[in-house]
Amino acid sequence: MASGGVSPKQDMPPKGGYPMVEYQRNLPRRGVSGVTMIVGSAAVMAFGFFLVIRGNRHRRELKQERLEARHFVRPLIQAEEDRRILRCLKGLEYEEAKIMKDVPGWVVGESVYHNDRWVTPNRDQLTNY
Repeated sequence: MASGGVSPKQDMPPKGGYPMVEYQRNLPRRGVSGVTMIVGSAAVMAFGFFLVIRGNRHRRELKQERLEARHFVRPLIQAEEDRRILRCLKGLEYEEAKIMKDVPGWVVGESVYHNDRWVTPNRDQLTNY
């Protein structure tokens, strides 16, 4: 319906134009950058390796100390074992003398191996004493 020669009033933009419409994503940066995370991870790993190496060295020192202590105590333990064996052998000789007193020509404590080498007695021989 056109009215006789009058043009309709049209909306026009304001003077200076409309402001710009922001249509780009404008998200704030969150967290640390990738380089910072890599450097931080490398630092944590280096510290961990340092602790492992230090722990290994400490454990190695303790092991060496244990071995040295065992090395120095070994003669004492061997001497105690020798005294125990001699005490058992003395008891065995006493029993042998008691049992074999009536056998002529029997020498108590004589080696049955007919040699001069020391033969360590079996544990079965020493269990009664």
